[in-house]
Amino acid sequence: MKLAVIGTGYVGLVTGTCFAETGNFVTCVDVDAEKVAKMKEGHVPIYEPGLERLMLRNIERGRLNFTTSTAEAVRDATVVFLAVGTPPGEDGNADLSQVRAASEAIADGMDGYRVIVVKSTVPVGTNDIVREIVEKRTSHPFDMVSNPEFLKEGAAIEDCLKPDRIVVGCATEKAKKLMGQLYSPYVRTEKPVLFMDIRSAELTKYAANGMLALRISFMNELSRLSEKVGADITQVRRGIGSDSRIGRQFLFPGVGYGGSCFPKDVQALVGTGVEYGAPLKIMEAVEEVNQEQKKVLFQKICDRYGADLSGKVVGVWGLAFKPNTDDMREAPSLTLIEELLKAGATVRAFDPVARETAREMLGDSITYTKSAYEVVEDADALAIVTEWNEFRMPDFMRIKDLMNSPAIFDGRNLFDPSRMHEMGFYYQCIGRPTGSK
Repeated sequence: MKLAVIGTGYVGLVTGTCFAETGNFVTCVDVDAEKVAKMKEGHVPIYEPGLERLMLRNIERGRLNFTTSTAEAVRDATVVFLAVGTPPGEDGNADLSQVRAASEAIADGMDGYRVIVVKSTVPVGTNDIVREIVEKRTSHPFDMVSNPEFLKEGAAIEDCLKPDRIVVGCATEKAKKLMGQLYSPYVRTEKPVLFMDIRSAELTKYAANGMLALRISFMNELSRLSEKVGADITQVRRGIGSDSRIGRQFLFPGVGYGGSCFPKDVQALVGTGVEYGAPLKIMEAVEEVNQEQKKVLFQKICDRYGADLSGKVVGVWGLAFKPNTDDMREAPSLTLIEELLKAGATVRAFDPVARETAREMLGDSITYTKSAYEVVEDADALAIVTEWNEFRMPDFMRIKDLMNSPAIFDGRNLFDPSRMHEMGFYYQCIGRPTGSK
């Protein structure tokens, strides 16, 4: 099948590449000519494990192409995916300006029937907006489809090629048949394609991310209670996660969620509730808890050293909002570093892949090191923000020798508190007794 994907951000590039991998001919569109030229040569503009290999293979086999011309891509496609960004606006609601512009360009490029698929995460009713825009600019027939993405950064290729489920919102049998054919290679193991109406599909995406964010914020709030009552949140997690009605996923406490999805999707869901007169008070609380949780690690450092951190050197392990990505949008590390700098601390940080992304956001306000151990040289404290695998089994004696004082503030509960205490570290983590005073 011939496809066009409008937008080569995280969703568009992964989706287009994976469709090409299953034999489709895909043209991806981006307005940035320099970016398009680099992608044609196989340069990946984002960090995602496995993506570069797939891109290169499908470019070489002629199944994956890139262009700045939406008209060119649309004329050569039966199905057109709209995968542009929908960042939060000043009011917290999704900014649909890119969706509107792309819709106009799609309409202007049509020369016959097309299926227009909204892949971007959008508020309920956005497909109607796209339909109105297209109808005003072309007389050619088309069908609208809502096909939200469910990709986890760091595991997006696996999620795309082997999805748990595929949600398709459509209103005609013709569109349903085409989408069923397109996705047939992905459901050979009988994972479901869930066909539904368009508005239900739009809401499903926000509902899924809202539920996951709810679990994270609930566990983070429960971790604070655990510290107050002397309980261990890891044992509580095992206890409730063993209940088949609850399950074990997304029950790990930490320093708050970040990234491109959960923060903006929770805000958008809250905004939709207000717009339609059905306030989502639980989601409002989820967002509030998350913002508070991002400051927990900083507060633990202040409890140790006081509110004035002038003269203190704090090392930070991990800048990306999660492992296996360089994405720092809404990352907890940004809140921690902002608070540390305001308190007068000197900050050194290391992340295996997000160094350049961090520099674009933080400039020269902190020092970026080339190794995890360089971070802790003469440091008064080490804060662990992202649970990269290489942080899980470090040389503790080397760390202890390098630091001014052996103090670790672990925002991801990577280590055993008893062992850390035995080795002579001052150790604070999330929701667990540590023995450090």
